[in-house]
Amino acid sequence: MKAKVDRETCIGCELCVTICPEVFEMDEEQIAIVIATPVPSDVEDEAREAEENCPTGAISIEE
Repeated sequence: MKAKVDRETCIGCELCVTICPEVFEMDEEQIAIVIATPVPSDVEDEAREAEENCPTGAISIEE
């Protein structure tokens, strides 16, 4: 499983970091980035939850 963040769509709300800090963090521009590729198997559910709850749809998960 691989997570991606669309930098143009991200508004920097940090919800993904709150939900799944093992996969997402904020960069120096306060835009979310992926820090774990592939997504560790023990946090796949949290990564999907971050995708589902992203207010702008900036996160995508590929199986």
